[in-house]
Amino acid sequence: MERTSRQRGDGYTNLALLTDGLRAEREQGITIDVAYRYFHTPRRKFIIADTPGHEQYTRNMVTGASTADLALILVDARKGVLEQSRRHAFIASLLRIPHLVVCVNKMDLVDYSEERFREICDEFGGWSSKLDVNDMTFIPISALHGDNVVDRSESMPWYQGPSLLYHLENVHVASDRNLVDARFPVQWVVRPMSDEHHDYRGYAGEVASGIFRVGDEVVILPSGRETRIAGIDTFDGELEEAFPPLSVTLRLEDDIDVSRGDMICRPGNRPSEAREVDAMVCWMSERPLHPSGRYRIKQTTRTVLAKLDSVRYRIDVNSLHRDEEADGLSLNEIGRLSLRLSAPLFLDEYRRNRATGSFILIDESTNDTVGAGMVL
Repeated sequence: MERTSRQRGDGYTNLALLTDGLRAEREQGITIDVAYRYFHTPRRKFIIADTPGHEQYTRNMVTGASTADLALILVDARKGVLEQSRRHAFIASLLRIPHLVVCVNKMDLVDYSEERFREICDEFGGWSSKLDVNDMTFIPISALHGDNVVDRSESMPWYQGPSLLYHLENVHVASDRNLVDARFPVQWVVRPMSDEHHDYRGYAGEVASGIFRVGDEVVILPSGRETRIAGIDTFDGELEEAFPPLSVTLRLEDDIDVSRGDMICRPGNRPSEAREVDAMVCWMSERPLHPSGRYRIKQTTRTVLAKLDSVRYRIDVNSLHRDEEADGLSLNEIGRLSLRLSAPLFLDEYRRNRATGSFILIDESTNDTVGAGMVL
């Protein structure tokens, strides 16, 4: 970064180069693709997903934010709340990111003005009241000088809140996972047929939500057969319980026909079994959504055919205006679709369960991922 900063003549070590790795990004000074960077502190491990803000790359923003626990939105203290900031906040809200931090950056260029910071907080807070955001925090920073990034800044004695790093290290994320609705999509049937494990039969996958314990009563969907968990196996040995996002192998007390795409859950707490789906979809392909197009829908480990029933509306990500006359979606557009399926999917609302409430659409002719959806 130091070498590139000297070559560019920046006059300082430009830390933006840490995530702007593409040559085009460095030349234009913008973010184009999603960049993942890893770091850790004594308290936590972090993955940064640096996503583009330009409307042209909305699909990249959706990709990077789809698995995030917290979203950081940077607002230039000089320019205030721009269209890009609103767009990012809307997408973060749409993807149900539980925590939102608005960093009012470049405070050094407005003389660390408390009044300017309060103006931006009021403007952004008023607009975000239209969104479904439960936890929002405002932090004034100067990324260039490190004010309120790692340590509290002496230049802003009027700010009594935490530094950015302190907030990231201490924000409570454990309760964001759904530990109520037990969902285990089966990914693979483990059947070694070896001398040591001749009769072994296990069902491998990642716990999507809820907690599974040895001895629990479970039901297999779509067959509806009920049984109990005989054991929970991992590479490191057996467990008494499994919770998200652990990848484990479940052994059942009874020999039941279970295969990839089936779901293991509790008899008294089952997902919806649906052949018709209403969802918000971000279109990610240069080929527009076609009413007669043939698509496959992949949700957890299950894949079925899908046909477009109707386009309810298309939403403007900048103004939140709904265009109910829309008949399709183009690249980077977001809209509400109704889909008909060839076989049932086992779904929860996305707002309740991000794992079982999300899916991708695949173009049958090209095998490209063309859409990312969230069940309503």
